Amino acid sequence: MKILLLDIETAPLVAYAWSLWDDKIPTDRVIEQGYTLCFSARWNDKGPTQFASVETGTSRQMIRKAWELLDEADVVCHYHGSKFDIPTLNREFVLQGMKPPSPFKELDLLKVVRRRFRFESNKLDYVCQQLGLGSKVAHKGMDLWKDCMRGDPQAWRTMRRYNMRDVILLQKLYHRLLPWIQNHPNHGVFDGADKPTCRNCGSNKLQSRGYERTTTMVYRRFKCMACGAWNRGRKAAHKAAEGILV
Repeated sequence: MKILLLDIETAPLVAYAWSLWDDKIPTDRVIEQGYTLCFSARWNDKGPTQFASVETGTSRQMIRKAWELLDEADVVCHYHGSKFDIPTLNREFVLQGMKPPSPFKELDLLKVVRRRFRFESNKLDYVCQQLGLGSKVAHKGMDLWKDCMRGDPQAWRTMRRYNMRDVILLQKLYHRLLPWIQNHPNHGVFDGADKPTCRNCGSNKLQSRGYERTTTMVYRRFKCMACGAWNRGRKAAHKAAEGILV
């Protein structure tokens, strides 16, 4: 299974506003549309962290590189990417006249954090610090984005480190949360395993640990000794209602 870890950074749109408070801006006040500044990505199992931006090439070259990576991926792991990163890239693709990349599964770790835990903040930086995984690259806030939009080389060096660090943190968080991820894309399906494997990490080190019961069926339950995730057998051991062995 090819898992791509991805993070993008975007430039804000520029618009006229009458007020600093709750001013809903119509489209005729937009001066400049927002756009993707850069992205960083890495494969979960191998290779270095990749970076592409409008500073190192044209916007089309950067977007084409992102398309090629998504087209190759079986699963794309991100943080709030289901509502931000992927729709933003899709907009860039259609604006460039590109067709959709081949279908992939999405794994949004923000959804995992919200569903399984109760951190005081669900921000990536806060969660990673709480788990001892490190922190984001410090920067001067909005000025970094404005300086990058103006083409400041020093700002771009900081942005590169910031964007690439986010993907490193994302990978660390993915591995820490791996046993907690419910409905993880099944490694056994993607990898064509010929024997039982952990759906979350693909390991064959499974230990039988009792049974999982649904409303009508009972399944063998297994714990992965590699990542710690719980799995269940694909075939029912017996029907719960009748107690009849299958």
